[in-house]
Amino acid sequence: MPKHEKNDVELIRTWVLPPAATLGSSVRAKGILLELRARLPIASKKSLDIDQGDLTLSMPASAKAEFHAAASVVASALKDIESLPVIPREIQDILTIRASERHRWLADGRLPSAGTRTVRLNGRARRITFHVFDPKFVEDILDRGAVDEWREADALAAADNRRKAAYKAKLTRSLKGGKSAKASAVARSDEVSRTELKGWEEFVRDGLLR
Repeated sequence: MPKHEKNDVELIRTWVLPPAATLGSSVRAKGILLELRARLPIASKKSLDIDQGDLTLSMPASAKAEFHAAASVVASALKDIESLPVIPREIQDILTIRASERHRWLADGRLPSAGTRTVRLNGRARRITFHVFDPKFVEDILDRGAVDEWREADALAAADNRRKAAYKAKLTRSLKGGKSAKASAVARSDEVSRTELKGWEEFVRDGLLR
């Protein structure tokens, strides 16, 4: 809201976001704010803000009708806000995970997708589609500390893969070395054969077999 309008603000309503909705994440709280703003008329979007988990709708007294309409929309949306799907940047903040971990665990099924969502980037025609997650499932992962277990399992799997790769590389080198040794032996055998034949020719030329 423009600064010159702040002194005209007389209509204010506040809602407290429950912990089950934010899951302890300020990123999630901001995401809820953006979701609620998206449901409001363009003229009312900036009238809704958030601070420390408290949503505040504020408008000047002259916008009484708009205020009540916006308050109704927000109140209605908050009834099922706890079931709002969790988007990628939110789940990374909630679980304190990296994007690479999110991609890996999504691919192997540990983070099951609750569907996809398509949005258009601000100021661009390009649209992007991404997976969203069930907030109840995310809360369960958080409560039982599954992320630590997954990271430990991944570390063990990575170590095992490194051992297998090292053994395969060693075996490959050994096989190549064996082939080289065999080739060298054959070459030496041929050289010996040629030497022996040369000596035999000299033996025959000298008439020692006559």
